[in-house]
Amino acid sequence: MGNRYINDIILQYEKDRTKAEDAARERRLEVYKSFPRVKQIDSELGLIGIDIAKAIFAGNIDIKKYIKDKKKHSIDLKMEKAEILSRAGLTIDYDSPKYKCSDCNDTGYIGTEKCHCFKQKIIDKYYDQSNLKNILKKENFDMFVFDYYSPHKFEDESLSPRKNIEGIFKTCIDFVSSFDKSNQNLFFYGKSGLGKTFLSNCIAKDLLDKGKLVIYQTASSLVDILKDATFDNENRLAKERADDIFDCDLLIIDDLGTEYIANFSQTELFNIINKRLISNKKMIVSTNLSLDNLFKTYSERITSRIIGNFTVCKFYGEDIRYKIGEQKRKNVKI
Repeated sequence: MGNRYINDIILQYEKDRTKAEDAARERRLEVYKSFPRVKQIDSELGLIGIDIAKAIFAGNIDIKKYIKDKKKHSIDLKMEKAEILSRAGLTIDYDSPKYKCSDCNDTGYIGTEKCHCFKQKIIDKYYDQSNLKNILKKENFDMFVFDYYSPHKFEDESLSPRKNIEGIFKTCIDFVSSFDKSNQNLFFYGKSGLGKTFLSNCIAKDLLDKGKLVIYQTASSLVDILKDATFDNENRLAKERADDIFDCDLLIIDDLGTEYIANFSQTELFNIINKRLISNKKMIVSTNLSLDNLFKTYSERITSRIIGNFTVCKFYGEDIRYKIGEQKRKNVKI
């Protein structure tokens, strides 16, 4: 799961570091060819540390004065090298490696702690794997608009669509803030166009930004991945994606009920939900099905795990996508 991506990042660091050091070596040879004195200076600088170590081991001189003299000589040599390079129009560090990250020198670590660049690479990697990278620029908590939901009573519901969505929104915020402390899962149901996928994406973005591995799949794509992983022994990518489905920090299963309902899909869906519940791996499941149709479509062992282990959120009201489309049409200038 995450270790595979981290190993990929470490391998890339090694490649970047090697590339930077190889390029520096070429520039250094170029400088040595044009300015032999620079090569002599580098050689002398390299021997200073060895000379100090030998003097300390011998112990027959004033070591403090010896080290002080050697340090002064080192400074003089560095100044001379800098002057030679400057006269040639080169920077002082021209022959030094140009690492992408100057804080960790492309090692990924500062001491024993991951560098900020490593943490960002993990987030970027997880974004790439989530299937949500582009859409999350538009669909996040900051972009959620409550005004699309009516403040007036809707059918037989006790809360208006606006009050209802405010409660669901808070549930989503709490889900993110307590992600590492709770065993909560979310089940979103209701007709299409009411914000189920949007809020799932909002949660995904906040967790991805925290360095969590989030995988989004529609139910039909999920079944296809597991089918390929099970029956196509040479499909390494499908097996890796299947591993992520079981092991990722958050799995989002969207559009439950749109997949082809068969024994295989029911069995695999049960396995996913059951194994993730056992290992306390979080899930968000959304569907356009009503609860009645959910019970008619899926086996009791699937529905009982959803109803018994998920916070159930019902979405209702007028189609938000239709309202957004209407607003855009009104804003079009003819």
